[in-house]
Amino acid sequence: MKILWITNTIFPVPSKALGLAAPVVGGWMYGLANQIATTENIQLAVAATYTGAELKTFDIDGVIYYLLPGHATTHYLKSHEPLWQQICNEFQPNVIHIHGTEFAHGLACIRACPSLNYVVSIQGLVSVIARYYYAWLSFSDLLKSITFRDIVRFDTLFQAKQKFVKRGLFEQEYIQKTRHVIGRTSWDYAHTKAINSSVNYHFCNETLRGGFYTSLKWDITHKTDFTIFLSQASYPIKGLHQVLKSVALLKNEFPTIKVKIAGASIINSTSLMDKIKLGGYGAYIKRLIKQLKLHEQVQFTGTLTESQMISEYLNAHLFICPSSIENSPNSLGEAQLLGVPVVAAYVGGTPDMITHNKTGLLYRFEEVEMLAEHIRNLFTNTTLALDLSENGIHAAQERHHQTNNLQQMINVYNSITE
Repeated sequence: MKILWITNTIFPVPSKALGLAAPVVGGWMYGLANQIATTENIQLAVAATYTGAELKTFDIDGVIYYLLPGHATTHYLKSHEPLWQQICNEFQPNVIHIHGTEFAHGLACIRACPSLNYVVSIQGLVSVIARYYYAWLSFSDLLKSITFRDIVRFDTLFQAKQKFVKRGLFEQEYIQKTRHVIGRTSWDYAHTKAINSSVNYHFCNETLRGGFYTSLKWDITHKTDFTIFLSQASYPIKGLHQVLKSVALLKNEFPTIKVKIAGASIINSTSLMDKIKLGGYGAYIKRLIKQLKLHEQVQFTGTLTESQMISEYLNAHLFICPSSIENSPNSLGEAQLLGVPVVAAYVGGTPDMITHNKTGLLYRFEEVEMLAEHIRNLFTNTTLALDLSENGIHAAQERHHQTNNLQQMINVYNSITE
């Protein structure tokens, strides 16, 4: 069986062949790709876009990589259509597996080669996520947060939401034009069926990055007390502002409380260039930190490798997934797999990943007081923290079981070609 993956991220192997830096996102796909590529009677090819000017092909360690010119984008490039025809004629895939509906290059393949077998993996659903983009920020907050960078780049928070809306139109076409989707939550099932009631829905959990399976587990005696870890916070949906409001309610009770956020700082304005680059959400967070007097409580870690991410998880007292909407965030699964006590907003598919008071704690996104109470409980109740840690590990090991998920994925491919 020949399987062609279409992804939004260039894999590390072709990145290295092109002399590019290896990506720090999409790591969950690499392990599964290696498993599939080494499965008997399966040939895997992986296609993505890059910033070059011509179609590139690499055959490395038994996997064929195709790189199409034109960076992954919301803009539909008709020039991709003949390239997809060339790739499909050359590789002759039995199944084309499109990972995510965020960008338009996979849609060009469907339009160019409509008779082939397609399956789309649901990551998030941007057409739905767009509804929650502002994440309870008021119109005044949005307006006051417009920066020089936003004006120059036509990228205010208002315009950023419209980009999600535009991407959602492509997403709906993806789901309407394919006969098969792969999902993993009741939320993505409901929304894909709402878009295309006749689509065949296949359930398959995701496999996470390899290091999270082999790592040491969270140890309550080795953590840094009162440290909260967030995996990202680059735009309003990720909910950093709600966490900060909760921390403001707790800082007198826990003077050493700290929020550590993975990724580059969105509030940095040290130099003139930093100030010029400051985006709208960063400006809002910067203003909120000043208003709540949280300068000592907030730290951005900078870009982290997989091993560095694991260290931050293990160092934390707890992990929060505070998003205004999610499907099944891998960061939440990673935290549970390591045994870090987790708190998450009750949104989208997260209730499928957490049993409240057993494998984590849930709260309504807008209820910052409830979030503060959950944080307080985990800071002060060692028994609760240990119970959530142990139960979270067991739940995540079953949900993200590498062998089981590989077999389920192969079963999906087989069912599509029958």
